[in-house]
Amino acid sequence: MTLTVVVADSNLLPLRAEFEAALPAGTAVRWPDVRDTPAVETALADADVLVSGQCTAAMAAAAPRLRLVHAAGAGTEKIETGALAAGTLVANTFHHENSMAEYAVSAAVLLRRGFLRQHAALRRGEWDSPVYDARAPWVDSLGTATVGFVGFGHIGARSWELFRAFGARGVAVTRRGDVDAAAHRLEWSGTVDDLGTLLETSDVVVVSAPLSAATTGLIGADAFARMRSSAVLVNVGRGPVVDEDALFRALSERTIGGAALDVWYRYPSEGHRGAPGNHPFEKLDNVLMTPHSSGLTRETFARRAADIAANIGRLASGEEPHNVVAVAR
Repeated sequence: MTLTVVVADSNLLPLRAEFEAALPAGTAVRWPDVRDTPAVETALADADVLVSGQCTAAMAAAAPRLRLVHAAGAGTEKIETGALAAGTLVANTFHHENSMAEYAVSAAVLLRRGFLRQHAALRRGEWDSPVYDARAPWVDSLGTATVGFVGFGHIGARSWELFRAFGARGVAVTRRGDVDAAAHRLEWSGTVDDLGTLLETSDVVVVSAPLSAATTGLIGADAFARMRSSAVLVNVGRGPVVDEDALFRALSERTIGGAALDVWYRYPSEGHRGAPGNHPFEKLDNVLMTPHSSGLTRETFARRAADIAANIGRLASGEEPHNVVAVAR
């Protein structure tokens, strides 16, 4: 079967040649400008497959032949499944966990060892080290740390493998509380009811929980009050899982040691400029700020592109695609 595929995800553009080469022979591929909504909708008129993390009701209406919507990532919340024709499949893919785990460990080391502070000091000609300045604090390695995971899916589990290689101890809480602590060599695991205990005993807290009504503001003022003053927070989940006001206050007042923030409260509506939150986090010296880039490596998207191409091949040959997360009714 010959398929028409519309790719409306700019993250795949650098991999265009590799992606198209992996598709079944004869596949027609269109790459409309994702910023041009009418062009995307026009390209969808006779499309069988849409590769995008977004499919609005208008896009669905413009695509009566659509059989598969494939996100080039895990998130499918922007795909309006209810607007799709009955039987249309929605699939996703992962492969971000390696890059995000690398970020989590790197950020924890940078903050825990005081490298942000030392970097800024040495640029001023100051040697912020107890060898040269008796007032400078001694720091601790990851080998002495307890790492607490708020969420333990692909990202949390892979991050723990790397943290464990440093000799750290690990604990985890999840919504369902179904993590096998012994199998993952964690000290213990529990539900979000155990969050307070995790926060009280952790030196590094890695947040990778998805955003939902139940997790919005999960870590707020009460949570920060229970954390150690030296603890560092690494948020690679979603910004609003951590209450913004409480976070800024905890960092400003040194209630906690620091934070690495890769997910935010505000994003640019267009272009590449815009404040990431309602508070001036950029003025704080105990924060590592990154633009939702922890999973953005070539490896991540090369593997995702391979997954998507393989699923299109399965669709063309009449097989069931992998990682189907929804079927339109």
